Amino acid sequence: MIVIENRKFRSFLKIVIPFILIPAAAVSGVLLFDEQKHLIVSLTVALLSLLLFYTGFEKKSTGTRRMVLVAIMTAISVLGRFIPFFKPITAITVITAMYLGSEAGFLVGSLSALISNFYFGQGPWTAFQMLSWGLIGWIAGVIAVQLKKSNILLYAYGVLSGIAFSLIMDIWTVLWYNAGFDTKLYIASVTAAIPHTVLYAVSNVIFLVVLARPFGEKLERIKLKYGV
Repeated sequence: MIVIENRKFRSFLKIVIPFILIPAAAVSGVLLFDEQKHLIVSLTVALLSLLLFYTGFEKKSTGTRRMVLVAIMTAISVLGRFIPFFKPITAITVITAMYLGSEAGFLVGSLSALISNFYFGQGPWTAFQMLSWGLIGWIAGVIAVQLKKSNILLYAYGVLSGIAFSLIMDIWTVLWYNAGFDTKLYIASVTAAIPHTVLYAVSNVIFLVVLARPFGEKLERIKLKYGV
């Protein structure tokens, strides 16, 4: 098991990986590589997500236990994507981040997109889905204390997550269609996607209402019992 000992280096990676390296990989996958190489880009994002997760390891024993929990949450998230219309990936990602940390939230969101797309279809959009759900999880981990204290804030974050997911995916749409970014085309894409954005936001809130408390209680008990 890899444990990155230097705290300053870990802090550096925690910023560079999710906000620079992974976005750069996603964008370059659209602009610089043909569609036959999209899986290589997605796997690169997955490896970077794993590296980000390792930056959260304080010691080997708890890191391994934390990884098992993340694997379980990822499996639940992937299975949930088969629910018609309403998808719980965002909710599961947010809940994971709230109780297991930003790195865990990013990894669950990222791997959920990659693994489920082996059924739903891989493409250059996969890396952007990994980035979108990953960042949603990352930010949820940063504000985890506030989200746990206020259901209103948690549900509001669910709404904002649905909007953010759509906005990021529309960047991919414009880059793919236009081979470069165009503001007018982006606004048109965002406008056309409003019904889907509303559906994302509503489904996020519904799943957070249903899942946040029971999943949170179980994760807290497991953390206390096994010292995660």
